[in-house]
Parts: sequence; structure tokens; C-alpha cells
Amino acid sequence: MLREKTTATRTSATDALPEPTTSPWPRRIMVAALLLAAINLRPAISSLGAMMEEVRDGVGMNGTVAGLLTSMPAVCFAIFGSLAPRLARRFGPAKVVCGGMVAITAGLLVRPLLGNTAGFLAASALALAGIAVSNVLLPAIVKRWFPDRVGPMTGLYSMGLALGTSAAAAATVPVAHAFGGSWRIGLGAWALVAAVAVLPWFGVLRGDRKTDGGTRQAAQADAQPVRLTRSPTAWALGVFFGFQATAAYVTLGWLPQIYRDAGLSAGTAGVLLAVVMGLGVPLAFVLPRVAERLKHQGPIAVVMGLCGLAGYAGLWLWPHGGAWVWALLLAVSNCSFPLVLTLIGMRSRTGAGVVKLSAFAQSTGYVISIPGPLVVGGLYSATGGWGAPLGLMAALMVIQIGVGVVAGRDRVVEDEI
Repeated sequence: MLREKTTATRTSATDALPEPTTSPWPRRIMVAALLLAAINLRPAISSLGAMMEEVRDGVGMNGTVAGLLTSMPAVCFAIFGSLAPRLARRFGPAKVVCGGMVAITAGLLVRPLLGNTAGFLAASALALAGIAVSNVLLPAIVKRWFPDRVGPMTGLYSMGLALGTSAAAAATVPVAHAFGGSWRIGLGAWALVAAVAVLPWFGVLRGDRKTDGGTRQAAQADAQPVRLTRSPTAWALGVFFGFQATAAYVTLGWLPQIYRDAGLSAGTAGVLLAVVMGLGVPLAFVLPRVAERLKHQGPIAVVMGLCGLAGYAGLWLWPHGGAWVWALLLAVSNCSFPLVLTLIGMRSRTGAGVVKLSAFAQSTGYVISIPGPLVVGGLYSATGGWGAPLGLMAALMVIQIGVGVVAGRDRVVEDEI
């Protein structure tokens, strides 16, 4: 009886949503808005890594603060991402994402103009706050606007996210060199890309306020306390998210150094990292489509985890000779991110439920990921080699495979709580 009553309540909240207009244009505008938003969810991070030395000199940042700056994304994603459900209930998901794009634009525009460390950190935090709320709410928007195409649309914005990450890493330095080596222009140029992303979101809000208002009303109707801590699936998604984020951050921060220590040139090491990041673009588009068609997505998590284990083993045993093979294997393994985004969209019945699940999984996951790159760096410094760090990453990958199997089961969190 109680379960039937709960289900009826949730269903009625969902039914309260007005259907999107039958005109194709609002959906087309939303497709453009999703893609452009996704492209802008990582350049604030990957562009900075390319010019960290110049930034440190330019704003007088010491090594300790620079180390903290590399941990800021995970911290901000955990803190600000947890606020996204409350903001969505009050303003509507689309309006919050639009505000997130504005915050990203402002943060990217202002931080190169500030000549001190405190200002640079504050502007970076503003941009990261905009990224954090958008991270959480995009799966819910996909669930609401494209309930019959969760996989393809998740694949589209996952591809956009990978594209933005790799483009910022590759293009920031050439842009800076084109303007006399100015790191301020190299970083600030990405504010223009973010500003473009704001425009379609204004179009979404102006052309379909009724739909977004209905989404907000449904979120408010479904705002009763939901204890996701009682859901094994929610916890599995959170841990899976955390370990895949750890692997991604370690790859981004340390893979070039692993290759350089093996005797490869800095240029080759950079190209190999670009291969890992670039291959994620087509894979991120295809993988959610495949996952949506399967009843159990656990086998995908197993395959990607085994690729990661093979890549770590290869980097330990034969890093120089098999460098390209290990890069390809790690590229496949790092596509756990679009998989977990797809699972978040599939593991709740309602858009409001997806918001809560997305916030829980991402906030939990980013908290888990914070110490990873620091611990790997500490082990490397303490041992003088990569055996212990790679052993740690292999152990975490085994756990990731296990929780991925749990998260991939065909069920929704509402049934568990």
C-alpha cells in the first residue's frame, strides 16, 4: 500500500509537467543549447593547465597555492553541485543552466584581467560554480526534453564536453602565441566561446517558458525528502563517478610525466595525452547510445575497467615500447564518464529524481576524487617511480568495476527507497 501510494505521488508529479510544444524548433534550440553548454564545461580547467607556469608568474602565485588551484575543480563541483536541486526547484533547470553559462563567461573574462592571486582564485571559483550546477542539471534536462532519446542526447553533450576539453588544451598556447605570448588573451579567449553558449539558453527561456515553468513546478511537487543514502544504486553511482573522476584527473595530470620518465620527449608525451583526450570525442557520442539499448550496463563498465587495468599494467611494464597502445586503452577506460552520465538519466523515473540523483552522485564522486591526484603525486615523490602509483590506480579500478556492475542493474532509485 505504502509503495503504491509513493509511486502514485511521483507519477502525479511527473504527469503535472506540460508536454513540450509540438513545434520542432524549441527542441532544435535545446539541442544547440545542450551542445554549446557541454563544450564550455571544461575549458576553464584544461586551458589553465596549459599555461600554469605563465599564470603563476603573472599573478605572483606560489607553488602551494598552485597545487590548491589544481584541486579547486573537484571541491567546487562537490560544493556548488549540491546546491543545484534547490536552485532548480526555485528557478527551473533551464534558467539555472543559463545562469551557469553567464557565470562561466564572467569568470573566464575577469580572471585574466586581475593581477593578484586572490582575485584569480575568486574568478576561477565563479566559473567553476557555473560549471558545477550545469554538470548536475544537464542530465535532468535531457530526461525532461528527450525522454525517448536519453542515450543519443547524452552522447551528444558528452561528445561536446570531450571536444571542449581537448580543444582548450590544444589551442590555448597557440592563441596566446598569436597575440605576442599573452597568457591573459590565451585564457580570456574562452570567455567568447562561453558567451556564445548563453544565447541559445536565452532562446530556450524566452520561447518556452511554459515548459520550464512546468519543470520547476514538478520539481517543487517532488521536493519531499528523498533519502538517496538508502539506495545501493545511488551509492554505486556516486562511488563509480568518484573513481572514474580520479582516473581522469590522474591521467590528465600525470600521464605526460609517466611517458617523459620512460624516455619519450615532452612533445610526444603531449601528443599521447591528446590522443587519450581526443579519442574520447567519438567514443563519448557512441557509448551512451549503446548503453541505452542494453538492459544491464554492467558489462560495459567491466570492459572499460579491463582496458584501464591493461593500460596501467602496460605503463608499468613497458611504457616506452607500447606507449601508443596504452594511450588507446586508457582512452577507452576514460569513457566511463559518459557511461555514468547515461546511468544517472536512466536510474530515476522523473526529471526531478534525476536532478537529485545527479547532485548526489556527482557531489559524492567529486569528494572521493579530491585526494587522488595528490596521493599519486605523493607516492611518486616518495618512491621515485611509478610502480606504487600505478598499483594504487589498478586497485581503484577493480573497485570501479565492481560498483559499475551494481550501478548498471536495471532498476530505479525510487524502488529502493
